[in-house]
Amino acid sequence: MPVYNAEKYLEESLTGILNQSFKTFEFLIMDDGSNDKSVEILKKYAQKDRRIQLFHQDNKGISE
Repeated sequence: MPVYNAEKYLEESLTGILNQSFKTFEFLIMDDGSNDKSVEILKKYAQKDRRIQLFHQDNKGISE
């Protein structure tokens, strides 16, 4: 899932994905250089759920 400055909707999105009935998956999240609180939120969720793999890069846009 690409993320860029999504703090307003991020917790709702993450909760919805992680609470689905299908539990066996790896959740790859790429932070594209967010400069809001998105990274803090992502780290909090990644610490709680081992299915989340969090990656960071400088802002390059969704196509990168």
